[in-house]
Amino acid sequence: MSDDHAAALAANQAFYDAFAAGDIRQMEAAWAKDAPVACAHPGAPLLVGRAVVLESWASILRGGGKPDVVCLNPQVHLLGGAAYVTCYERLGGVSGTTLLATNVLAKEAGAWRMVHHHASPTPMTPQRAPSEKILH
Repeated sequence: MSDDHAAALAANQAFYDAFAAGDIRQMEAAWAKDAPVACAHPGAPLLVGRAVVLESWASILRGGGKPDVVCLNPQVHLLGGAAYVTCYERLGGVSGTTLLATNVLAKEAGAWRMVHHHASPTPMTPQRAPSEKILH
């Protein structure tokens, strides 16, 4: 596994760690500061711009009803200074809803940061085990 591959995978996991912890500061750190960002939450309109995207995450994280989320089968696809990670999201434990997600990352100051997150429902259930947590 290349350094970029491992670092992009770690950045993707940092996003899910922030989500699971309900930590808006960690979520803010996961998103790009200079590159344009966008987010498509399931069933919601497209959000464009860092302030709007982070406000949506703050609302989700402070709402008290944030789902328990686990990233399953992340696959990193490197494109030079950008990368995208395809994965499944399991919400609410083993018997919960499964979403298909794409997370787009860009390098800023040598670190991978999220520039786009898109999740949508899928009838598919991944067959492999959840991704292992990467220690930072």
